[in-house]
Amino acid sequence: MTAPRRVVDGTHVEVAVVGAGQAGLSISWHLTRQGVDHVVLERDTIGHDWLDRRWDAFTLVTPNWQCVLPGFAYDGDDPDGFMRRDEVHAWIGRYAASFDAPVVEGVLVTRLREGAGGGFEVVTDQGTVVADQVVVATGGYHRPVLPAVAARVSDDVVQVHSADYRSPRALPEGGVLVVGSGQSGAQIAEDLHLAGRRVHLALGSAPRCARRYRGRDCIAWLSDMGVYDIPVQAQVGGLTKRESTNHYMTGRDGGRDIDLRTFALEGMQLLGRLTGAEGTALTFSPTAEASLDHADSVMESIKADIDRHIERTGVDAPVEPPYVPVWRPETETTSLDLREAGITSVVWSAGFRSDYSWVQVGVFDGAGHPTHQRGSTTTPGLHFLGLPWLHTWGSGRFEAIARDAAHLADGIAARAGRSPLAEEPVAAG
Repeated sequence: MTAPRRVVDGTHVEVAVVGAGQAGLSISWHLTRQGVDHVVLERDTIGHDWLDRRWDAFTLVTPNWQCVLPGFAYDGDDPDGFMRRDEVHAWIGRYAASFDAPVVEGVLVTRLREGAGGGFEVVTDQGTVVADQVVVATGGYHRPVLPAVAARVSDDVVQVHSADYRSPRALPEGGVLVVGSGQSGAQIAEDLHLAGRRVHLALGSAPRCARRYRGRDCIAWLSDMGVYDIPVQAQVGGLTKRESTNHYMTGRDGGRDIDLRTFALEGMQLLGRLTGAEGTALTFSPTAEASLDHADSVMESIKADIDRHIERTGVDAPVEPPYVPVWRPETETTSLDLREAGITSVVWSAGFRSDYSWVQVGVFDGAGHPTHQRGSTTTPGLHFLGLPWLHTWGSGRFEAIARDAAHLADGIAARAGRSPLAEEPVAAG
């Protein structure tokens, strides 16, 4: 058995990578192939976020055929399916083992600063690593956000963030209020609903997308159309696109639409945006219908784009009629008493906040986000990888993380004095 790698205080490497998720491992694969001396520092275990921050029934919303990392494609027998949480975690573990990634687990990086003589000092709880270059591959979702109104909810009510939600049975018996209808909120509401729980869902402005349209998964159509390859600078609104919310859909049970209107017909209560709380008394704006209409309009606009692509390319595809809403609220509830409604817990799907307080290098904007050009900052040798919209919409997906890593690795290797290597095809699954 190979002895676990460890940090030796004062060790010098050409590149230090912080984070051993899919992004950190992707850049490690390229650096290994380039012969660049490097280490991957991981505070927990390889790919641990897939277990620690996803609920038990979590599935990918992207098809398995899009699960491609450098030198390693999806290796299962269901390319059109959607891996579950534990399957994704195991797949990433196999990826790390496939090239013996130089990962040091259980090492907390507490500070990153520029070295007095150049390069960087990566300070950890086990010693300091000196590196010529650093790749921060910790993602962009670090600290779960609870809105200020959560502090005004009665202590009698159990409150959890979506990052800490695990299953319906892990919550106390009774009704559940889910706040937020983005990708996580909609899927958690579905999870609770399918388990027979009485669910109340406070809607936000998240859009939705059909799972399948005209005979194919919508992601397959959008991939063919190049939608995931458009640089963020070319998007409407430019860099502000990085703040956009993902469309909700699900990969559960082979993949399907999430139609909240159908859930309402089946007993789920849909509410507008949460505006206030005092003990067990909550107030909501009358925006549920507008939120549903907005989500549906985005879905239909995506379908229209697919229609134009089919017409333009002459693809033979069956015709489908537009979606017709199956439910509309007769009235909108603007006040709700949790105790009277039998609600015993609240799941907050309020997003995350990035936290780079340990990076003591001046590469951040006023909101604390790293400023970069396709991952490279204005501080030579400091790079970021695995951020949503790092370069394209696809940058948050396995396939595009692989592409982003290849681009970044070329620059890192050149800076380290390596000649570029020929492209190597991705191994077939």
